[in-house]
Amino acid sequence: MRYFLGVDVGGTKTHTLIADENGKALGFGTDGAGNWQLVGFDGLRKVLNTTIHQALNSADLRLDQISAAGFGIAGFDWPSQLQAHLDAITSIGLSCPIEVANDSIIGLMAGAAQGWGVVLIAGTSNNCRGRDRNHREARITGEGIRFGEFGGANEIVMKAIQAVAYEWSMRGLKTSLSELFIKLAGAKDLNDLLEGIDVERYQPTPAWAPIVFEAAYLGDPVAREVIAWSAHELGESACAVIRQLGIEREDFEIVMAGSVFDGGDIYIEPLHRTIHGFAPKARLVKLEAPPVVGGVILAMQKAGLATTLVRKNLIESTKEFIQET
Repeated sequence: MRYFLGVDVGGTKTHTLIADENGKALGFGTDGAGNWQLVGFDGLRKVLNTTIHQALNSADLRLDQISAAGFGIAGFDWPSQLQAHLDAITSIGLSCPIEVANDSIIGLMAGAAQGWGVVLIAGTSNNCRGRDRNHREARITGEGIRFGEFGGANEIVMKAIQAVAYEWSMRGLKTSLSELFIKLAGAKDLNDLLEGIDVERYQPTPAWAPIVFEAAYLGDPVAREVIAWSAHELGESACAVIRQLGIEREDFEIVMAGSVFDGGDIYIEPLHRTIHGFAPKARLVKLEAPPVVGGVILAMQKAGLATTLVRKNLIESTKEFIQET
């Protein structure tokens, strides 16, 4: 029997999963943030050591019994960072084949039935990456506003505040967002709100994004335009990744991961229109599986194992295993 290790390293938590070649989850470990940008590479080593040994202990396995390992790591954004991440991983004592990817990739592999396609991340900010059937990868930078990539809660709030400023200056339409943001910030009036944001007395955060969705669902045309803009921009990122891979005529899945998609059809419908105008056979699916499952699939593929047949069992057994622990 062969055993595979998957790790999902995030900015708030890290999960490690061990499964056998039949897709049965055997061991699980969890700890805090492992993104080197937040905890440094020493912090990454500690988190990996903790979660991997938790998973090994619960699976009653040794490190040398692992056949391959797949790591999805938040903060691994550029090829120049690969060696430092490999050094952190190998310091634990792993000697099996290792595959390292950005954490968005394991979200794709956990959510796409074929094991390839495109993943869209829309949470605090946004990201988009993709893989074709030959494991060739494509991406945007994932760095958000700085590089003109929009779609997450940060960008929705930014655009909504701009709309409020347009109302104040009579450059744009009146919007219920003004009163909603005044109340949310505890400001006296619109003038106080904008001044307070400018001098950093008030701090807009991604947590303001649900207010924009609320206003949009209540029919505010400005809020609806903000949501449609965000969805269109994220859709254009998906089209860019699809174009890089040259799969616009193929049938594949686009995996949606992140809290913004919980906004529902008012966001997903314009996203769908933007993507289908370029890739008509692409299908939008929400990520339902724990992302760490994608780390195990990454490991299995590294070992040359076909994953299509074991994927369903892997997802179901992992969900059961996590609930029990």
